[in-house]
Amino acid sequence: MKSSVIIFPGSNCDRDMDVALKKFGFKNQMVWHNDSEIPKSDLIVLPGGFSYGDYLRCGSIASKSKIINSVVDFANSGGLVIGICNGFQILIETGLLPGALLTNKYIKFICKNVYVKINNSENKYFKNINKNILELHIAHNDGNYFCSEDELKSLNDNGQIAVNYCDKNGNISEETNPNGSINNIAGIFNKSKNIIGMMPHPERVIDPYLSSKDGTIFFENLFENLK
Repeated sequence: MKSSVIIFPGSNCDRDMDVALKKFGFKNQMVWHNDSEIPKSDLIVLPGGFSYGDYLRCGSIASKSKIINSVVDFANSGGLVIGICNGFQILIETGLLPGALLTNKYIKFICKNVYVKINNSENKYFKNINKNILELHIAHNDGNYFCSEDELKSLNDNGQIAVNYCDKNGNISEETNPNGSINNIAGIFNKSKNIIGMMPHPERVIDPYLSSKDGTIFFENLFENLK
C-alpha cells in the first residue's frame, strides 16, 4: 500500500506520520506543498502542525497551495484522505468537509491524551477494528468543531460523525469535552466516508513509551482494510 504525506510550511507532524505509516506497512512518500501532482497513492494524509503559522485562519492559506487541486481530485474520485489536526482544518477550508474549527472554548492551547468513541465503523478507517474506545493525543488551540443545525442533522443522518470525545468507559458528556466542540465531535467523514478529518493524533500514540499504543490499533486496522 502506498501513502503520501503532504508537507506544508509549518507542518510539524509530517515526520511522525511518516514513521507511523512505514511502521505499519505503508510505502510512504513525502510530497511538498508546491508540487503539482501526487505520486500514485492509496492514501493521502494532511498532517498536523501550524501551516503558514496559522495566519488568517488555521489551514486557510494551505488550502490554496498548488498541491491541493490534486488532493481534491483524488478525494473526489473516491481516494482515501486523512486530515489530522491542522490537516482537518485544511480539509474544512477546502470545502471537502463541512463546518468550522473555532478557537477552543477556554481560549487555551490543549496538549494531553483524551478518549474518543468510534461512532461509525462502516468505512475503511474503522471497519473490523477490535476496540471502539481509543486513547489518542490532542494538541491544538483551534479544535472547537462547530456547524449549523442543518449541517449537524445531515452529519447525524448520514453517519458522518466519526469519533466523539468521551471518558474511558465511552460516556459522552460536557466533562469529557476538551475544547467545546458541538456534540463532543472529535472527527467527521464526508458523505462517502472516504475522507476523514479529526483533531486527535493517532500517530503520536503508537508505542507504550508514548503513553498509549491505541494509534497502533488505528493504523494496523487501516492497513488491513486497504489490502
